[in-house]
Amino acid sequence: MSALSRLARSMWHQLEPIHAVLYFSPEAFAEAAALGYDVESRWPSYFAYRTAPLGRAGARLATALYYNFSPDMVAGHVPGVWDVAAPEKVLEARLKAVDKTYRGLLGDQVTGPGAAEAAELARRAAESVTVGGRPFAAANLDLPWPDDEPHLVLWQAATVLREHRGDGHLAALAAAELDPCEALVSFAAIGAAPVRNFAGRGWSEQEWAEARERLAARGLVQDDGQATERGRALRDQVERMTDELAAEPWRLLGEERAGRLAQLASPFLGAVFEAGLLPMTSTLGITTVRVPD
Repeated sequence: MSALSRLARSMWHQLEPIHAVLYFSPEAFAEAAALGYDVESRWPSYFAYRTAPLGRAGARLATALYYNFSPDMVAGHVPGVWDVAAPEKVLEARLKAVDKTYRGLLGDQVTGPGAAEAAELARRAAESVTVGGRPFAAANLDLPWPDDEPHLVLWQAATVLREHRGDGHLAALAAAELDPCEALVSFAAIGAAPVRNFAGRGWSEQEWAEARERLAARGLVQDDGQATERGRALRDQVERMTDELAAEPWRLLGEERAGRLAQLASPFLGAVFEAGLLPMTSTLGITTVRVPD
């Protein structure tokens, strides 16, 4: 694994949680509820918030871009979320949610010089990405920057960068010939997260079992669902390609400035973890996926 790929992975660890509060904070659920979304489950607001930069996306477009969600689950939310609130209203609500979340966590620090410098560096990285083949990143990069609020600029830049990485990750899964359900089954097989944690993606037990059978036929998982050496090697290939495809903004920003960004963003990262806003075990596998050599 190259130094640049390691840097890309390290910066993902730093910035992903800063972005992800949108899907878990009480303030985010409150803003969604004010728009009329059912917040008994996190999924209505999740699909609305994350899809809104695309405009009034339909079920097929959303299914293509979310990739490892069941098409039936996606269609259960999109395009219905736009019957509750227009994408423009959802975009306003998500910035309000992030603003309230971080002001509640950090108070005046959100407008301090550290936040302003972090925002400048993160925006520079985000604006440097190439958007070809990166629809989620491109849609978020098309949004206006909240220039007068450093913490919102930092969050929006983190969003562009994580979606840029995510778009590349889907390309890596496709290159590995892992279909949407197989992508999750193979990820669970290496111990990235318990199988039960993937239930939210909407696949039935039968669909999961059939995907496991297909992977077993390729010699990628054992009868007990654990990955074989070939299966682990394939997932390493996916992670390696994901890091390589995510490296562009960090190559352009440079290691020194990336390190400075990580240092300046650490109060945001620390506050998120200290507040316990994110689930202890997620399906991202940040703390469990082995870094490929």
